[in-house]
Amino acid sequence: MTTANVTDATRSAEAAADIELLTAGEVAKLLGVPKSWVYAQSREGRLPTVRLGRYYRYRTAAIQRWLAEQEH
Repeated sequence: MTTANVTDATRSAEAAADIELLTAGEVAKLLGVPKSWVYAQSREGRLPTVRLGRYYRYRTAAIQRWLAEQEH
């Protein structure tokens, strides 16, 4: 694989991760918290959330960035 192909593959992987949507249950499992906590944080605007009508979804990349910001 050439350097250009590696770069293109990396960009494609990053783009896919940026649009991948998780459910509240998947985020809860990832963070090790109850699903109710994820919903509460979403309603209060503390967790990056994508609203699709009545559904809450979470972009993987946004959750990873948010988690990194929580470290002190």
